[in-house]
Amino acid sequence: MRSFQTPGRSPVYAGTAAIATSHPLATQTGLEVLKNGGNAVDAALASVAVLCVVEPHMTGIGGDCFALYLPKGAKAPVALNGSGRAPAAATAEALRSLGLDEIPLSSPHAVTVPGSIAAWHKLKDDFGTKDFGELFEPAILLAENGYPVYPRVASDWADEAERLAADEGSSQLMMVDGATPAAGTMHRQPRLAGTLRRIAAEGRDGFYQGEVAEDIVSHLRKLGGLHTLDDFAEADAEYVTPIRTAYRGVDIWECPPNGQGICALMILNQLAGWDIDSLNETDRIHLMAEATKLAYRERDMWVGDPDQVEVPVERLLSDAHTESLRSEIDMAKAGPFHDPNMPVHKDTIYLSCVDKDGNAISFINSLFSGFGSAIMTPRTGVMLHNRGRSFKLVDGHSNVIAPRKRPMHTIIPAMAMKDDKALCSFGVMGGQYQSTGQATFVTNMLDRGMDVQEALDAPRTFAYEGTLEVENTVSEGARADLSARGHNVVMAKKGIGGGQAVWIDLETGVLSAGSDPRKDGCALGY
Repeated sequence: MRSFQTPGRSPVYAGTAAIATSHPLATQTGLEVLKNGGNAVDAALASVAVLCVVEPHMTGIGGDCFALYLPKGAKAPVALNGSGRAPAAATAEALRSLGLDEIPLSSPHAVTVPGSIAAWHKLKDDFGTKDFGELFEPAILLAENGYPVYPRVASDWADEAERLAADEGSSQLMMVDGATPAAGTMHRQPRLAGTLRRIAAEGRDGFYQGEVAEDIVSHLRKLGGLHTLDDFAEADAEYVTPIRTAYRGVDIWECPPNGQGICALMILNQLAGWDIDSLNETDRIHLMAEATKLAYRERDMWVGDPDQVEVPVERLLSDAHTESLRSEIDMAKAGPFHDPNMPVHKDTIYLSCVDKDGNAISFINSLFSGFGSAIMTPRTGVMLHNRGRSFKLVDGHSNVIAPRKRPMHTIIPAMAMKDDKALCSFGVMGGQYQSTGQATFVTNMLDRGMDVQEALDAPRTFAYEGTLEVENTVSEGARADLSARGHNVVMAKKGIGGGQAVWIDLETGVLSAGSDPRKDGCALGY
């Protein structure tokens, strides 16, 4: 239990249903859907639509989506892959011929066909109880009439001012008098409101065919992109078989590759060899850093689109492979980094919800970088993601770009179960950090006995690209000890990542929900 004399907040407890998102307006919307008879899927879709308006740097209908949905009584979650594919004309050779050796941040070549709307539509049709018209109405009204800009949103928005100013559509709608909106001011997105109305009326075809698709494709091709209307017309989300590992008697479920959920499982498999709660602060941070380095090395070597490359999931999660990785960890000395050559990005939303019937959803939607590519379509107000930046232009690489291939994805929803019952729907945002963030959350809960809010609040660290990034809540003594072990310790400029979770007490049925203080969001329940 937290101290009541220091800053912080208690978990939200609820006897019926709960939802946690990264923005209060989205959480409020989801709660209203739940109270009005909607289920977890309905609440998630209404909430994410709001987030696409009020956190426009983090997510949008021009991005990608993954979800784990656990119907009451099911023994495994349903996994949905809503990641978009490269255009049919996209090849490494074609892009190299343009003088590229990597895909630029704000390039049309970084834009894969967005998968979010296809995923939302499939979830609604298969598991929802309400239509898009009802679910999108709160988001549409906010986009039309305006919404207040929250502090963390304003801070992140300002970081992208130069990129937004460079694009005609973005500069018109996402800047105000040549500057990004300040906290506490109002902002509107009328063109996005119109597009949401079209999707509400026409479903997925309202995005992937007709005026919206034509606006996206013509604009990208004007900028040199390879996209066609056929690429959009063929877009679809896909149900996939989830993967899992057991940690301290709890099954941790993830979506399979092309996502990096397998990386979180590899970290947890390594950590299972230590008594985490008996370790001091320095040892815990050091162990997480070393397990992270090894798991991310394996991720970058093997994870790609399983439709086009072989990803050895069973071997990577095997006991033998885990023991091999553990044998490389020296608790007295920092090990080496591999060169990931992956783009930095930290811009995603994640939400978690459990409804009155016990259905649970773990849901994540992303633009990849802040405002994605920063390319906004001129007539329909769609901010396009840049997930294709993850592709390589090196022949033979597991993640090399290829026609209709999906890139390696960092966004990963998670679900915990015990004795075939839902225990926790959770996720941690933060780009590359997400696998480490999930493992940290799990060990905070299952090893250190924290409640769901404490597990999200706890200090974070991340070993990546040659440095060990630490938040200012890590003690000065631990930072000195880590440096002595050979870590290149650097202080985080902002909080590392963000997260949401809903925990289900298997004895009482009471829900406890938490939302990360590093964002503007909150958890609510009834």
